[in-house]
Amino acid sequence: MRGTGEILVVRLLVLGVLVTTSLCANVTYDHRALIIDGKRRVLISGSIHYPRSTPEMWPDLIQKSKDGGLDVIETYVFWNGHEPVRNQYNFEGRYDLVKFVKSVAEAGLYVHLRIGPYVCAEWNYGGFPLWLHLIPGIQFRTDNEPFKAEMQRFTSKIVDLMKQEKLYASQGGPIILSQIENEYGNIDSAYGSAAKSYINWAATMAISQDTGVPWVMCQQANAPDPIINTCNGFYCDQFTPNSNKKPKMWTENWSGWFLSFGGAVPYRPVEDLAFAVARFFQLGGTFQNYYMYHGGTNFGRTTGGPFISTSYDYDAPLDEYGHLRQPKWGHLKDLHKAIKLCEAALVATEPAVSSLGSNLEATVYKTGSGPCAAFLANIGTQSEAIVKFNGNSYHLPAWSVSILPDCKNVVLNTAKINSVAVIPSFIRQSQKDDANSAEEFTSGWSWINEPVGISKDDAFVKPGLLEQINTTADKSDYLWYSISTNIKGDEPFLGDGSQTVLHVESLGHVLHAYINGRLAGSGIGSSGNAKVSVEIPVTLVPGKNTIDLLSLTVGLQNYGAFFDKTGAGITGPVKLKDSTNGSVPVDLSAQQWTYQIGLKGEELGLSSGTTSQWVSESTLPKKQSLIWYKTTFDAPAGNDPVALDFTGMSKGEAWVNGQSIGRYWPTYVSANKGCTDSCNFRGSYGSSKCLKNCGKPSQQLYHVPRSWLQPSGNILVLFEEIGGDPTQIAFSTRQTGSLCSHVSESHPAPVETWNSDSARKSGPILSLECPNPNQVISSITFASFGTPGGTCGGFTHGRCSSAKARSIVQKACVGSKSCSLSVSTAKFGDPCQGVTKSLAIEASCA
Repeated sequence: MRGTGEILVVRLLVLGVLVTTSLCANVTYDHRALIIDGKRRVLISGSIHYPRSTPEMWPDLIQKSKDGGLDVIETYVFWNGHEPVRNQYNFEGRYDLVKFVKSVAEAGLYVHLRIGPYVCAEWNYGGFPLWLHLIPGIQFRTDNEPFKAEMQRFTSKIVDLMKQEKLYASQGGPIILSQIENEYGNIDSAYGSAAKSYINWAATMAISQDTGVPWVMCQQANAPDPIINTCNGFYCDQFTPNSNKKPKMWTENWSGWFLSFGGAVPYRPVEDLAFAVARFFQLGGTFQNYYMYHGGTNFGRTTGGPFISTSYDYDAPLDEYGHLRQPKWGHLKDLHKAIKLCEAALVATEPAVSSLGSNLEATVYKTGSGPCAAFLANIGTQSEAIVKFNGNSYHLPAWSVSILPDCKNVVLNTAKINSVAVIPSFIRQSQKDDANSAEEFTSGWSWINEPVGISKDDAFVKPGLLEQINTTADKSDYLWYSISTNIKGDEPFLGDGSQTVLHVESLGHVLHAYINGRLAGSGIGSSGNAKVSVEIPVTLVPGKNTIDLLSLTVGLQNYGAFFDKTGAGITGPVKLKDSTNGSVPVDLSAQQWTYQIGLKGEELGLSSGTTSQWVSESTLPKKQSLIWYKTTFDAPAGNDPVALDFTGMSKGEAWVNGQSIGRYWPTYVSANKGCTDSCNFRGSYGSSKCLKNCGKPSQQLYHVPRSWLQPSGNILVLFEEIGGDPTQIAFSTRQTGSLCSHVSESHPAPVETWNSDSARKSGPILSLECPNPNQVISSITFASFGTPGGTCGGFTHGRCSSAKARSIVQKACVGSKSCSLSVSTAKFGDPCQGVTKSLAIEASCA
């Protein structure tokens, strides 16, 4: 046995060999594909944004992406996160870009680095730092010298950083692509002739960086050579590059959609997503990226929009907490395997498309004696079809694509799912068996009242109403507008016995009005219309009256032409009038106003929870606006992801051990319409087609990364803006609920069996596997072979059902981590001859 020192020397020698033999890759492209070291490649990519998760999560997310069949991880680079103050850089923690790229490399995957530096991404201010807006003479995203100078400086900063770490493929690293600008073609017409000169400059500037890898521009039909123009959207099969020398690439295939406060939760059926992917590769595509593969969380004040939620789950294959979203992850994994079986044929030639009938297409890739691959598509939305191809008959469900890696045998149909489905659950945690509130999970609450109105020494006086973003520079969501007026008793707005009304107009996003220190009323905008206009009944007293208006943002605008010019805050008019409009109102807008940027509690650093000013008394103030709460708690046991359930709270921001978990707003409820129990995947998808959670809080659960927690003594701080009861909040852990699968006799055999003739001919197989490596299948809650109906969590027996199905499944599965069963009458008998049967199982893991 070798000694420890000897082993260490050997390991160092091996590491040295690996480093010194790391080969530089030559990445180019032609009309068919990206070419890596002389070989055309079919590449499947997925977006993971490093600041939307934690460094501790990255390796697991990347490995699950690789296990799901990805070749490439795509990410934006977030300028405002990396340079929050001009010339002061941040590449630490969640913003450790080098560590993220190296983590991808360690997993053996490539990287597409989308520098932008405009990113959109439902990210605050589109990724631009606010200080950029304040540079004299600057105009964003056009032929403007101050903007171009800053854009080039930051782009060069990122490129140089990557070069220093030898992270480009040309240096032996993982980065095979870079992007400059982002979806500019969607809005460039608004910038006139300067748009073309700007985009030409951006292309030239990017090429001058000499990265040794190709650059792309998405949604930019006039991207100049050698920049590759690429497609973004729900479908890109009909996209054509602007040159016959460039490959067909899809940089954003939207796996779902983002969630807005006040909106229902969007989702995209995997059958439609798989259909879109298969159609893209069927019609000549060779690079496709999921936006998002893992969406993650908008921690802190990073979310843009405005009104974008803290959760950026995006219905992605990996959910917000990093768990597999099934069956989406598994079905796409099978799809990727099927496409990879066709790779040699796909890159060898052009697609030959022929019609098999109305809405029916066959596409063949074949060169001489080389490999043959075929795609059969039914792009109709209503009827299934039986088609003849190469002398054989094939069944094509509506809105589906069948993949034939040998031009004969179907390995996968996009509408037929073999993958397991999982219903996630959030289990409320407590320290006591009978505990039912966060109060019993924590050590008690303390609080500090946030002063109403002006309380900071840096307050200032200005005439008129100031625009909020220019005033705060986005250093806080909050801006106080304060004014005093002397009431004599004969003012016209007091009316003749009528109610006095305070009229306020604001660009948004939320407004609270206080009269003499008491909350008089509020107004909120929405993701569709951020503006606020309110008429609030007020009671004024003789003598001095103070009007304090608290204006706040919920993430800055991130998209659109001249989005940086979209202001916020109270624009006016601000008037006092009587409720009958029978008298001339008094306009306060042009008078002297006192301003305070941010909250007193922000200045005192209350979010850390470590100051000594907290009050602890027997009676905890509840349902009170403008109040800070603090408690300590023990971390829930185990390793399952943790969430905070904000039931009982209204609106604010939360911190755990000084880290902001984001804005919470459980009282913003979605409209009670537009949702359906099930969504027909057939037909074109749009962001409002498939919705769930109508009439409920848009977001109630908020992710708390495990790496932010200690076993005990954790500090939770809340700033409650409107009024809530903190004792109602609870900690929950994200766990696996039911495990399901439903596979028909008509399904193809698993993709894994493709290289085995005997296994492939044995027919479809249903497989179950507990996602947690420490779990086994503990029970079978439903099993039916015949004509079962329903979905996971609600399966039902059909008119015919094998009497022995459940016992067979129990024997094969209970006590095992995984099991597989042949979906055939040979296994279960034939309860109804002449009918296509299926096997449906619901199981539990423990």
